[in-house]
Formats: sequence, C-alpha cells, structure tokens
Amino acid sequence: MATTSLPKADLTSSGRPVFLPNEIECSILSSVDLECDDIPNFPLLKSGLLILTTHRLLWLPDNNPSSSTSSAAVALPLSFVTHIFSTKKSVKTLFHSPRVRFQASLDPSKSVVMTAVMRGKGDTDAFLAKFWENWRARAWENDVQTQTRAQTAVGSSSVSGSGPASGSGGFYTREGAVRMVGVSGILRKEQEMWESTDKSLQEAFQDLNALMSKAKEMVILAEKMRQKLLSGSNSKSSATNDDEVGSKEEMQDWMLSVGIVSPVTKESAGALYHQQLSRQLADYVRIPLERAGGMINLIDVYCLFNRARGTELISPDDLLRACSLWEKFDVPVMLRKFDSGVMVIQNKSHSDEEVFARIKALVTNPDTLRTGISASDAAMTLGIAPGMAKEHLLTAESKGLLCRDISPDGFRFYVNLFPEISTDDVYLVKDYGIYNTWVRVASASRLE
Repeated sequence: MATTSLPKADLTSSGRPVFLPNEIECSILSSVDLECDDIPNFPLLKSGLLILTTHRLLWLPDNNPSSSTSSAAVALPLSFVTHIFSTKKSVKTLFHSPRVRFQASLDPSKSVVMTAVMRGKGDTDAFLAKFWENWRARAWENDVQTQTRAQTAVGSSSVSGSGPASGSGGFYTREGAVRMVGVSGILRKEQEMWESTDKSLQEAFQDLNALMSKAKEMVILAEKMRQKLLSGSNSKSSATNDDEVGSKEEMQDWMLSVGIVSPVTKESAGALYHQQLSRQLADYVRIPLERAGGMINLIDVYCLFNRARGTELISPDDLLRACSLWEKFDVPVMLRKFDSGVMVIQNKSHSDEEVFARIKALVTNPDTLRTGISASDAAMTLGIAPGMAKEHLLTAESKGLLCRDISPDGFRFYVNLFPEISTDDVYLVKDYGIYNTWVRVASASRLE
C-alpha cells in the first residue's frame, strides 16, 4: 500500500489546521507517535500533535509546523475508522507509553490497524472517550437542514380567539363549543394563556438548534470570504463581487463580527492551550492589521478577538501570554512595547522608516512648518487611531526627526531644524534645505 493513502492536512501560516465546514476541534495531545505496522512504507510520524475533531484525526509535526516540514501533516477522516479497540489494563501496560489502537480502511480492499503512542503527559483516557464519542456521532454525515418554524401557539390562539365569532354574543362559539363566561371563563382564559406560553417556549428551544446551525453556516461562509480576501486577488471579477456585496472594508467589518469557526479552548487543548491560542490569534489578526495599517493596539485586539470567540472568552493574561509565544513560532506578526509602555501587535514587515517618511512629509509641508502637527493630524495622514499616532510621533522625536511643544492645547510636533543650523554661525541660512523653507514661511506669515 502506498504511503500517499494518508491524506495531507492543510495548515495556516501559523501552523494551525485548516478546518472543514462544520468541523470543531475537540482534543489535542502532544508528543504522539502515529504508527502502522500493516503498511511497509508508512511515513515516520514521530512526536507530533494529535488533534481530534468532529470529522478527522490530524497529526501535525510538533517542531515547527509552519516550516517546510508542514508537508508531513496528515489527516485521517473519522469516516475511515471502522473500529476502536478498548484499552486493557495489565502489568505490561504499566511499563510502556499509553496507546490508542483503531482500525481504518485506507484502501477499499484492505483495513489496517493504526496505533497512536502517547509519549506526552496528556489524559489518554479522556482522549479515548472523546474519540469514541465523535466517531459514534458521525457528524460528517449530518447535513445542515433548515427547520421550518411552526406557527406559534400565540398566533394560533389569536386566530382562533379573534374575529367575529369571538366577538359575537351568546353562549356558543361559531364552532359549537360552550362559551366560558364569568369567573370560570377568566380562569380558563388564564390557563390557555399559560399553556400557549409554555408551548411557545418549547418551540423556541427546539428552534434553537436550527439557529445554531445557521450561525455555524454564517461563520463558515465568513471564513471562506476571509481566506479569499487574504489571497489578495485583484482581478476584475473580484472587484465586481466587491461592488455587489459592498466595499472591502464593510466586508471585513462584517466578517470580524461573525466569529471564529472553532475557537481554541482549555478543554480541547489542555496543556497546549496557550500554544494553540497563540497560533490561532496569529491567523486572526491578519485582517485587523491590514485595516489598521500594519499595527494595532493590544486592547483593541483583545476586544475584537473576544467578540469573534463568542462565549469562549479569554482573559487579558491569556492574550498577553499568547502574544509572547510568537517569538518561538515562525509567524508574520509580533508583539511590540513602546517606551511609554503601550503594547501593540504589528506585522514583522511593518517599517518604522516608512512611517517616519510620511510623518516628515507632513511636518515639512509649508502649511505645517509654522503651526506644527498634532496627534490627530498625524492620525488622519497615517489612517490610524490618535493614540497610536502619538506613539509614532514620540518615537520619531526620540530618533531626532521631530521636536515637540507642550502647551495648554496639548502636544504639537515640529520638524527638527537643529541639524541644519551651523554651530559656527547660527544666523546663517543656506539657500536650500528645510531651514530655508521655514524661514521663508515664517517671514511670509509676519507680512500678512
């Protein structure tokens, strides 16, 4: 049997698996070997991450999944599994690593026995229980169907209890039933109202499953559109689609509000929680960073990420620990701390020199040479928040590009003219340079 019988698993840039529609991550174990003695040339799958989802069993290399070794990542659909062997406790099992054995049909003509050797500290029994649960659930066979909402009892009662029949007098209704009057009629009406309310609540909770299924569909659709935007396609067809759906920024805002398909949780990831959370966060912040010009405040990321996770909220400490782990992974983002203490997330490709060049072009404009610029002015030019713009201005000042003036109106920044002033003759103005332009602007303003 060829080694290619194991399907390859697609990974994101941070090394997280790309999930299928409706696929949810259930459990993760580290330091797992995947073996199969029935296949002569079975690939060497040693000491990797074993991820159980509702649809597949994924094995990822644990050293650096986002590097060139990512081709070794494999996925075994649970639909291929034909039997899961129960673990037997014996004296022999006390002296070797825990094992989970299962039978899989990798080829229509032959079944093989595969073994997952757990060399880490994960809970093997809990993993095996979830393995059984997801295999028996057969989520891959469940097609998402739209449930038809039945008429509520309130609507039915309003139809049957209104109109000329109910409004007419007499002891009998149009249907021939005895009309209840007096105290007994009031009690009967009260009882019907409670029964109607109870039935409405039951139907509402029954429809909750349909609502959750629809919500999951929308999250999956948003993820597909997100991947399409990240592909950077600038074709005419994509432009046409943008016109139909809305602007690119509106699409990104909508997707960020929908959520994450399968958020990493402590229950599923266990000891690997912060590691996997770090990788998922690195994938998520790509669109917010693109919208923010390559840098975004850590507080804003905390709000956006928690909104996308829905009910699976994380703490500020979890976020900070996840960002700190980026130094160990090959991801395109990084955590940065300014001298003022403000912490931001930025792309590794983000260039301060490019930002400084745009700031210098702004402060050397003839209109701003005399008046200077504020953080709000820089924010409008850079397309970022005023708080972030102020941090860039302070950094530019520390590099000697700007000087600041503090007044009751706040901070104003000016271009640093001191490098162009000669120490031998402070009154010497050369015929070129920013100092010469500033002198002409200042002279013209005095003549006005």
